[in-house]
Amino acid sequence: METPLELSFVNMEGSDKLERLVREKAGRLDKLLDRITSCHVYVKFPHQSHRKGNLYAVHIELRVPGDELFVDSGKHDKPEHEHAEVAIRDAFEAMERQLKQWKQKASDEVKAHDGPLQGKIVEIHHDRDFGQIIATDNRLIYFHRNSVVKGDFDEMRPRDPVELVVQTGESEIGPQASTVRLIGPMEYDPG
Repeated sequence: METPLELSFVNMEGSDKLERLVREKAGRLDKLLDRITSCHVYVKFPHQSHRKGNLYAVHIELRVPGDELFVDSGKHDKPEHEHAEVAIRDAFEAMERQLKQWKQKASDEVKAHDGPLQGKIVEIHHDRDFGQIIATDNRLIYFHRNSVVKGDFDEMRPRDPVELVVQTGESEIGPQASTVRLIGPMEYDPG
């Protein structure tokens, strides 16, 4: 996550056990999508309700590139939520489902663009055989000297427009171009 997890306990004292559980569950979300901007978690113990009893509510706000995802376990009161651990588990499972749906939707939108993906070189290290491209879909894409076709890697400069093909599945360093080709400046359309 770009910013550290923010955790608040409302109408209750927090505990190390609950904090560890929340951090573990948030870590799972971060492994699911490494581009999470921030995560705010509120564990609430509402005042006693004669109708529903003492049920914990967990509210999660997750920010991802260009979007915000929310879960509020208090809207679907379940008797099992009289235990904070169960309410936390259920809220994070709901957020994980939302995040997977968001990730799939974002992936489908990237695949649906018209024509080849284009971008501009933002960083190039001729001495270390790699560079980075900012693509028209705003992703930062790594490329290696060996991915350059119809051009000379050593002639490439920052701000050069390129056309690229991104490998399916991300590597440890993020998205990576399998093919990079210099194009004329009139072809680049940032959208």
